[in-house]
Parts: sequence; C-alpha cells; structure tokens
Amino acid sequence: MAQDIQRTQRLRKTVEILASDIGERNLYRYGSLGAAAGFIENAFGELGYSVVRQIYEAKDLEFSNLEAEIPGQEVPQEIVIVGAHYDTHRKSPGANDNGSAIAALLELARACAGKRFSRTLRFIAFTNEESPFTRSPEMGSRVYARRCRKRGEEVVAMICLETIGFCSDQRGSQWLSLMGLLLPRQGNFIALVGNSKSHKLLSDMESLLHHHANIPCKALTLPTNFPGAWSSDHWSFWKEGYPAVMVTDTAPLRYRQYHTPEDTPEKINYDFLTKVVDGLEQTVRNLAVQ
Repeated sequence: MAQDIQRTQRLRKTVEILASDIGERNLYRYGSLGAAAGFIENAFGELGYSVVRQIYEAKDLEFSNLEAEIPGQEVPQEIVIVGAHYDTHRKSPGANDNGSAIAALLELARACAGKRFSRTLRFIAFTNEESPFTRSPEMGSRVYARRCRKRGEEVVAMICLETIGFCSDQRGSQWLSLMGLLLPRQGNFIALVGNSKSHKLLSDMESLLHHHANIPCKALTLPTNFPGAWSSDHWSFWKEGYPAVMVTDTAPLRYRQYHTPEDTPEKINYDFLTKVVDGLEQTVRNLAVQ
C-alpha cells in the first residue's frame, strides 16, 4: 500500500512538471519541448541509465528521441521497447496526452532499473508524434523505427503508451461502444490495440494484464491504417513490420479534454493511472524474460 502511494505521488509529480511547469511542448513551443526532453533525460539519468539521444533534423530544427536501455543477458538481440511521446498538441498542456504516459514510462523504467532480463529492454521517449508530424517521415517514432529496421534489429515487442490517465464509471461515458458490442459503455477500462501481425503480442499482453492489473482490459485487433488506431507511435513500428500494441484509455472516445487547453493535471485519475502502471510493470517484466 505504501509503495502504491509513493508511485501515485511520483506519477502526479511528473504530470504536473510536464503539464504545469513546462506546459505546451511542440514545434510551436520549441523551447518547452527542449525543456521536456531535458527533464526526461535527467530523470532517466537519476535512475542509473545512460541516455542516448537520437537527434535528427526537421523543419530546420533539431529534435531528439531519448533512449534508455537494459541489455539482455541470454538473448540480447531480441528487443522489447516501451515508448511514449513527450510532445503535445498545439495549445494544449498535455497532462493526459501524453504526460500520463511519460509518467508511466519513467515509473516503469524505475521499476526495472538494475534488474536483469533475458531480452534487451528499451524505454524510449519519442518526439513529434503530434501535428504537423503525425504519420509523416519526420515523426519521432517513425525515424526511430526506420533505424531499427535499417540496423536489422529484432524488435519482438513494442508497447506504446498513449493517453492512459482518465476513467469514468458513468454509464455512457465511453463513446463508440455500439451498445456495448465494440467497447464497454463505462470508460473504466484500459484498451489494447494491435494489428493482425501483432496478434500474439496482443494476446499475451491481454492475458498478462488480466492477471496482474486491477482494472478491466479490452483488446482490439484493427487494420494498420484504421482511423484512430493509426494515430500514435505503435503505427511507426507496424509500418516496419514489427509487432506493436497501443495501451490507451481511448483518448477522445472518453476524454473530452483531449487536444484542448483543458487537458490539465487535475483531470487525471491518478489511482487509475497507478493501477495501469502496476499491471504494465508485470507485463513488461514477463515480456522481457521470455
């Protein structure tokens, strides 16, 4: 219980730093984007990681993906990636999109720091997921995934954390439920989204989260270019033929403050976010030791 309270406090603090202290962070707030990158890099460093910056140029500016790695012991060529983007939509402070996911990323990195795994485990903070870079060659995760393919790296699992901090028990709070046939009517679950090539990873993650997470979980298999399903960093890995699954609270299908100035820290349900991270911790550990 004490550990959960401390985890919740750390998650809240990270969201507040990103969304309140730093605020909007993107191409249009380039200095704030750099401040967010510096904060994340320092956070990884304080956990004992050596951070590698993948620097690339877009629109005559430099942008950085941030990578923290635990080399595998038995099968280091097999790579498990946990990633989240740290930029925000224009004019949004991005507490849930995607401060909640960066907070989770850092908390998972904390939980795994100093541990030994069979597979190589990477934690990556991606830049430029939001407009005008979405699904473009200059999207941070697209740059990273292309490099993985060019290097011939064997990415066996990519877990994309995307807007994961809001829930509601109110009936009808979940849009696109189709009378409960597609999604539950209450927005109190976490969704997993994979494509056909990610079926085994999706099935494994669903099973692990059902076992370890104290929240409902809903898995969906959708086409690679399906609207909504293609709007985050997992898509970049789908395009390179890698298995990837998005973990999300379904964003605009539940969270009315999505991509608005009202996406602020007090909107997050930190108990829900803590439960998501608790389940993901065990899921990531299991995937990394297979």
